[in-house]
Amino acid sequence: MVAAGPSLQTQVLSEVSVSGKPRTPTGIGEVDRVLGGGFVGGSVVLVGGEPGVGKSTLLLQLAAQVADQGSVLLASAEESASQVALRATRLGLNAPGLRVVADGRVEAVLSACVENMPDLLIIDSIQTVTTADAEGSAGGVVQVRESAGRFIEFAKRTGTVVALVGHVTKEGSIAGPKTLEHMVDVVMYLEGEGDGGLRLLRSLKNRYGSVNQVGVFTMGDVGLDEVPDPSGVLVEAHRAGASGTVLFPMVEGRRSMLCEVQALVVQTVLPQPRRSVKGLDGARVHQLLAVLERHAGVQLVKADVHVNVVGGVRLKDPAVDLAVALAIVSSVQDRPLPLTAAWGEVGLTGEIRTATHGERRQEEASRFDPELVVRPGKGGIRTLHEALLEAGLTPGRR
Repeated sequence: MVAAGPSLQTQVLSEVSVSGKPRTPTGIGEVDRVLGGGFVGGSVVLVGGEPGVGKSTLLLQLAAQVADQGSVLLASAEESASQVALRATRLGLNAPGLRVVADGRVEAVLSACVENMPDLLIIDSIQTVTTADAEGSAGGVVQVRESAGRFIEFAKRTGTVVALVGHVTKEGSIAGPKTLEHMVDVVMYLEGEGDGGLRLLRSLKNRYGSVNQVGVFTMGDVGLDEVPDPSGVLVEAHRAGASGTVLFPMVEGRRSMLCEVQALVVQTVLPQPRRSVKGLDGARVHQLLAVLERHAGVQLVKADVHVNVVGGVRLKDPAVDLAVALAIVSSVQDRPLPLTAAWGEVGLTGEIRTATHGERRQEEASRFDPELVVRPGKGGIRTLHEALLEAGLTPGRR
């Protein structure tokens, strides 16, 4: 017979009050967009990203914004207090409510929290702190799991919002045990090119809001700047009348943006032509080159092909296929296109498949009044051969 444990009082779910955990705006609109309106009291947020992408910068700016209305404790296990202060000075941040502790011991950080009771606790980073309750070195599976567990328990008990910075592995996933992402309430990922361009903040998990939200920033001289109109930034330098360039209305999560796809094709005498791809999946571009040769008669076996998405944007959307194909053929034939927007997935048999979010893409493209729109759909083009003809390009002999 199993002994009964202590009795617990149950509650009717519809009668449980949620007023104790209101959302608190962060002061940064693009972050609020991703969070769903701001921080929820007692929530734990994991922010991942590659080294140098701007995780610490973003959270320091976020801390300064929150500290204007409340109190923030930044626990840095990677930098000294003076180094954090130097970075804050460079960013022009001066928030009286922002305190810093340079210590990697979980117990010491929690002790400082009990003394100060911050509204927001930032741990930079979860892979560099350790707890006496676990064995192993910092960054190990056990240490990361146990350290995170201590901070999560503190957040739920006190209502303090906890933000954990997470490093990523070579494969692009957040380092540490996979259970770390299951333990926290929100997982956000900051991505972009380290040498410039846009930074995209994505929500991969959000217990208190919708996922796949995207916030857009640029890295400036004094930190990350919000970009409320990404399309305007991405196509501001678009040069009409140049061959090898096509606009593509991408859909990132719940947000539509217009970007520019460029291609440059030049003849080569090398036995192995070069294929340079930036911002796209290289294997998919190689597949498009094969389809262009087989079903559109475009000869590329003796040419170097360079494809780039302007602005440091990385695209995984298969609907970009048609824009890439048109840009490549435009460059091959050195035939400039009018201001053109295109989207559609290209199959291995040369068919153009209908892309998702067609109406949203059309609406975003229309903002820039393109002279030509090439897309699949009812009454639209159905094959790559037809798409080239509609764009004024000449298919080769198949």
